[in-house]
Amino acid sequence: MDALAARAAELRRRLEEANYRYYVLDDPDIADAEYDALLRELQALEAAHPELARPDSPTRTVGIAPQSGFAEVRHALPMLSLANGYEHEDGHDDASRFPEAADFVRRAQAELGRSELVFSAEPKFDGLAINLRYERGALVQAATRGDGSVGEDVTANVRTIRAIPLRLRGTPPEVLEVRGEVVMPKAGLEAFNRRALAHGEKPLANPRNGAAGSLRQLDPKVTAQRPLAFFAYGLGEVQPADAAPPSQSRILQWLRTLGLPVSPEVAVAHSFAELIAYYRGLAARRAQLPYDIDGVVFKLDAVADQERLGYVARAPRWALAQKFPAEEQETVLEAIDVQIGRTGAVTPVARLRPVQVAGVTVTNATLHNADQVARLDARVGDTVIVRRAGDVIPEVVRVVPDRRPPGTRPWHMPTHCPECGSRIERLDGEVVARCTGGLVCPAQRKQALLHFASRRAMDIVGLGERQIDGLVDFGYVHGIADLYRLTVADLVAMKQRQDAAAGSVPETVKAGKVATRWAENLVAAIARSRSTTLERLLYALGIREVGESTAKLLARQFGSLQALMDADEASLQQVPDIGPVAATRIAHFFAEPHNREALAALRKAGVHWPEGAPQRAAQGPLAGKTVVLTGTLAALTREQAGERLEALGAKVAGSVSKKTSFVVAGADPGSKLARAQELGIEVWDEARLLHELRRHGQAP
Repeated sequence: MDALAARAAELRRRLEEANYRYYVLDDPDIADAEYDALLRELQALEAAHPELARPDSPTRTVGIAPQSGFAEVRHALPMLSLANGYEHEDGHDDASRFPEAADFVRRAQAELGRSELVFSAEPKFDGLAINLRYERGALVQAATRGDGSVGEDVTANVRTIRAIPLRLRGTPPEVLEVRGEVVMPKAGLEAFNRRALAHGEKPLANPRNGAAGSLRQLDPKVTAQRPLAFFAYGLGEVQPADAAPPSQSRILQWLRTLGLPVSPEVAVAHSFAELIAYYRGLAARRAQLPYDIDGVVFKLDAVADQERLGYVARAPRWALAQKFPAEEQETVLEAIDVQIGRTGAVTPVARLRPVQVAGVTVTNATLHNADQVARLDARVGDTVIVRRAGDVIPEVVRVVPDRRPPGTRPWHMPTHCPECGSRIERLDGEVVARCTGGLVCPAQRKQALLHFASRRAMDIVGLGERQIDGLVDFGYVHGIADLYRLTVADLVAMKQRQDAAAGSVPETVKAGKVATRWAENLVAAIARSRSTTLERLLYALGIREVGESTAKLLARQFGSLQALMDADEASLQQVPDIGPVAATRIAHFFAEPHNREALAALRKAGVHWPEGAPQRAAQGPLAGKTVVLTGTLAALTREQAGERLEALGAKVAGSVSKKTSFVVAGADPGSKLARAQELGIEVWDEARLLHELRRHGQAP
């Protein structure tokens, strides 16, 4: 038991250190997969030996049973609001453009009797204010601001936020209340909304709503699944009182040493001019910040100065919130169009009467998908609220129903793509509608070409993203078959036009020779790709749900492209591992006339592949086995290993599931190995793989 207790302590130490380095120092030292593996090991250890569990263990961040409601918490010291300052665009100088900030500085100078003051300047987070109470270094309570005097007890939910330490580092005071903001980072919000929309669920309106709504879930396990962060910015009760440093800037440094995240954007200013420079600098970088802010906060730095200025009503006189321009505005929805993405996704786009939102003129905003339009009941002519947060694409967040003009009609998704005329389809169980003209749709052309030329598809060496951009933008290529009509002269001319558009220096004789040599090499690579295999071609077509493994199965099952094109959904489902969704997508792809025309053009351009009778199910010592390869092998590539395993009858898959028979793990295997271990799946190392290959005549 001593060994188990020591291992549990070591796991807790490593996980706490990882959290500190990630959330406080912004200097992670282990990969996410390693962190998750350590956490799972500790969870298993504590589950098997409950006596080893501790209330401040990192495993407690996964959530507990749902609560029936939130108890009230009376704050030991009130959580006050701040007075606001605004930028007045009609001002003739900074003092008149920022009158509240100018008055704040002048009043402090007058009442403190000196002109030279030190201020702390900090971001004003757009999230939910929280008070964290630590006793003897352990988190014992977390409460929302509420009305400033009484908040709600959200301790169980706050404990699920990894950024908030359950135990402080170093030597904290007997009692320490930390004030800060729970926020939802922009990337986390976007990822959450993508998943929500994909499952037909309501997305979160903005990071603030995301943070507040997540923290007020009655089930802490729901909160644990939300991407929340935390930044400390002040203190509540401290015992003994003299334990805290004497200035705001030093308090923030102190909190950081205790293991609490503090924004790296905090600064010290010595004048009104420096405060305004800080405001403008942060406003200019606002879009690049990983979280939403709605302004900055100016505070007198010295705690003694704060105490002398005191409070008025429910706000401190020693602090001011200088707000940014509003990020939500009202305007009129003038039209709803659809935009076709590079993968064929059809996104409704609102065309708006121009409106200034957060200092930017907005004329278009996303409506996400047809379900979101229906939820909003957005109609042409409606007055709508538009939000622009940082670098997030502007979006319509709600309709003002009282302002709706008579005669409006609900919007419906068009039936055909405005770019290529192909059908728009939305399969059962999917949220996103898609254009079916993958090979011919202009909006999807670049992505289709890039995938078509990739190494595991047609393997056209030298045809990358930049070259495809030029070929499409300058009209040399309209479809995949056009690649096979390109000449050296075409490619040289395209490169010259591309360089000129980018402002490159005029062509020299040497540069011309280099361009010609590059063009000759690319034309040769395209010519080589004319001879391929059916499975490579099927993968190159970019049919949804058809990866390398599925392409091989289809090629073996049907033997020829024509047989596959003629197959109905029922026949397709006879292929191992192809279910109703994949069968529908494959059948719809080949039923689209434009795609059939593109394939005919490929044949006419000389692209060819061997065809024959359908192959029987794989035979061999590994027949019926599903294998996943991960990591780097020394004796052969993963592709070569996969081919040899398939020759022995195995099916090589790209991800680990309960159906996986065994995993071959080389060096640096990553998350697939962890998943296999979690599911109890057999793992082979490279030595075992080579032994089996040699035993069955497939040695490298």
